[in-house]
Amino acid sequence: MAIAEQNERASAPQNTQSAGLAHSPVLALASLSLATLLSSLGTSIASVGLPSLMQAFGAPFQSVQWVVLAYLLAITALIVSAGRLADMVGRRPLLLGGIALFTLASVLCGLAPTLWLLIAARAVQGLGAALMMALTLAFVAETVTRERTGSAMGLLGAMSAIGTTLGPSLGGFLIAGFGWRAIFLVNVPLGVATFALAWLALPASGKAADVAQDSFDAIGTVLLALTLAAYALAMTLGRGHFGALNIGLLVAAGIGVVLFGVAQKRAKNPLIPLARLYDIRLSASLATNLVVATVMMATLVVAPFYLSRGLGLNAAMVGVVLSTGPLVSALSALVAGRLTDRFGAHRMMVVGLFSLAVGTSLLSLAATKLGIASYIVPIAVTCFGYALFQTSNNAAVMSGVAAGERGMVSGLLNLSRNLGLITGASLMGAIFAAASTAERQSQDMLTSAAAAHGMQVTFQTATALAVAALLLALLSTRAGGRLSVRQQPS
Repeated sequence: MAIAEQNERASAPQNTQSAGLAHSPVLALASLSLATLLSSLGTSIASVGLPSLMQAFGAPFQSVQWVVLAYLLAITALIVSAGRLADMVGRRPLLLGGIALFTLASVLCGLAPTLWLLIAARAVQGLGAALMMALTLAFVAETVTRERTGSAMGLLGAMSAIGTTLGPSLGGFLIAGFGWRAIFLVNVPLGVATFALAWLALPASGKAADVAQDSFDAIGTVLLALTLAAYALAMTLGRGHFGALNIGLLVAAGIGVVLFGVAQKRAKNPLIPLARLYDIRLSASLATNLVVATVMMATLVVAPFYLSRGLGLNAAMVGVVLSTGPLVSALSALVAGRLTDRFGAHRMMVVGLFSLAVGTSLLSLAATKLGIASYIVPIAVTCFGYALFQTSNNAAVMSGVAAGERGMVSGLLNLSRNLGLITGASLMGAIFAAASTAERQSQDMLTSAAAAHGMQVTFQTATALAVAALLLALLSTRAGGRLSVRQQPS
């Protein structure tokens, strides 16, 4: 069975490239890259428009923040189900449907007459983004040869980082020149171009014959969506301050996990085959991905306070300095892909995690007397390590997955990252708040010393998590290697 799956994976690109117009890996990768750019841009561009939306609709922040939350919740709750459904009915039609849905929802967002219709349209846009995020990684194995998987993953990682970097600056420019509706309508021409290119370039196959006949696990889908939504809301509501509602939602999420596990054991064709999670390397990769995303969220949550209050930079300079991290990630991802192809995914994963731990350790030593260099140098090391880990981890996981499970596993990879970002936003924010309070001169005044102390404690925690992720990767690689040796025929 293992040999058959390896032969299937090795021949997948050649088989699929002969179908229809899918003869150009370059055009296919271009369409996947644009889809990745669209989904990441949809996440980052909306945040800068929240003040304008508060003014336009006369609504408080607690209401307007749902423009961002609805998008993230839809992605988090539905991304695994989207990937599994694509494994059953075919990845090409689902990806095209996701691009079309995202584009149509962007039109609805730009034309929304009320805040709540805008929020509803953003949830639909998030569903389209979930389909795109789950299927771009899954399509790589059908687009390029196995020897080029790392480079392809690096390109997608670079496009994701570019979308994250470009969002705030592009959004600010559009709002200043055309109003808040432009930050959603700008996705329309990009979406149309992405759809046209994907229609022409992507291979027509993408489902396994035995999977296509399965019935979709509707009960598992609902339970997983409700469970993930409860956890995401528990981590985001209250902006880091846990109350009775947050605790109740966490309890509900815990109950949901138990019910989902029971449902998966009883389901004839489960949404997530629990036996797949017994794979040491897959489980370790998902867990490590979650931990690394938690660590990286500290740079987004804590760094603005350190730069503005600790170093005394104005808003414009804070924005410029903060763009260093995503810019390094985008450039590093392209290099990371080549390194992964040349030296192997598992080896580069360890190197990336080591670089990540070194970078966060340097950030924990940040001293305000060193100025901007105390942030830029460590964040460059951190983001290089993150890009190298993300590229090699994605390549390692997706190159070892059978064709009928690529959508589901791709969804799990994206889900673990999203859960890490959500967890990190709450956890790292709470640690920074607690650490900086002891150094404050008053309850409402965050001094330079308090910001620096909060930065140090937060990244000490991040370093501990990065080291734990490194150890987990080393142990899983060793355990996986021993397992492979045992399974070889004598």
